[in-house]
Amino acid sequence: MKRMGRPPLPREVRRLFWLQVSAGLQSSRAAVSIGVSHTAGDRWFAEAGGVPPRIAAPSPARLSFPVRERLALLAVQGLSGRAMAAELGFSPATISRELRQGRRSELAPYVASVAQALADERSLRPKPAKLAVNEPLRAWVQNRLEQGDSPEQISHRLRRDFPDDPEMRVSPETIYQSLYVQSRGALKRELTACLRTGRALRKPRRSAESRIQRIPGLVSISERPAEAQDRAVPGHWEGDLIVGADSKSAIGTLVERTTGFVILLHLPERHTADEVEAEMIRVMTGLPERLRKTLTWDRGGEMANHAKITDATGLKIYFADPRSPWQRPSNENTNGLLRQYFPKGTDLSAFPRDYLDFVALRLNNRPRKRHDWLTPAEVLDELLSNPPQPPPVALTA
Repeated sequence: MKRMGRPPLPREVRRLFWLQVSAGLQSSRAAVSIGVSHTAGDRWFAEAGGVPPRIAAPSPARLSFPVRERLALLAVQGLSGRAMAAELGFSPATISRELRQGRRSELAPYVASVAQALADERSLRPKPAKLAVNEPLRAWVQNRLEQGDSPEQISHRLRRDFPDDPEMRVSPETIYQSLYVQSRGALKRELTACLRTGRALRKPRRSAESRIQRIPGLVSISERPAEAQDRAVPGHWEGDLIVGADSKSAIGTLVERTTGFVILLHLPERHTADEVEAEMIRVMTGLPERLRKTLTWDRGGEMANHAKITDATGLKIYFADPRSPWQRPSNENTNGLLRQYFPKGTDLSAFPRDYLDFVALRLNNRPRKRHDWLTPAEVLDELLSNPPQPPPVALTA
């Protein structure tokens, strides 16, 4: 006798799972939040290649899983088809068809989970992937991927190289889907190594709203005082993290906007909000008060304790807009210079504090064109040796 397997979860459950992943939760946490095991969530994520599948929300005109649960209870009570239809707000024909199609066999009872699984199976409309059926297009795309082109570059280049052949067209998203979702049956997963990220699983992007919610009390850069913009007054800083291999290690970078003076934050263990808070307070309290006016940071969760930093140092912290690195130009430029000493893909936790101080010293002793070839250290020393003069007091007759 063939043993019936456990019915699959309703499609709505997976839809909620992917909504949570798209909002920024890890797959294991997203699974637990909807009431399934973390191993199931990890498996769904891996099977989909990290790409959220297109799972439409249930239409009001169709029976949802909660409606099927109510129908199963009414069926057990022995109500007639018309009575159940009136109770649920559907036509008698719809209820009759559902009771007939929602069973594994004529003798089996109507069970909501089984009926939902059967409905999901019927609603599948598998369509062959374009790259799976168009061999010339697949070969061309594969060749360009092996040469290091991105899916976006490949998609636009096709229009130039084959202007009169509409069959030689494919969107960047279709290429990504074919790479990461192996059920699409087109491109080999190994080709993901040719992408710039080299990820074997696609990493869903969080929305800007989900990133903002990670930082309570966030103050936008639009509220930063005007004097921080023109670089005439020292004490305004820009900051960020540079991360190491697999984002498991990091170094904090601080750049003073007027002088270009660099301070590096030593984060050998972790780079969570607590570690960044402690290191920020340590370095900032060692500076004169006139150099602790504002700090502009990226919207990373490592700055979630910004209010505590402000209370301890007097440094007012503002946050740049999402995906706007040009709002922190000094810091972005400095991070590029730092990669000479801390190459991408290395374990940054291996560098001791004294080496970070050595690198910062090297940068602070580099002559700068904007300072007429003085170094940031020399400019800062000159500023500190000439304290600002108080405004003159008007004399009255």
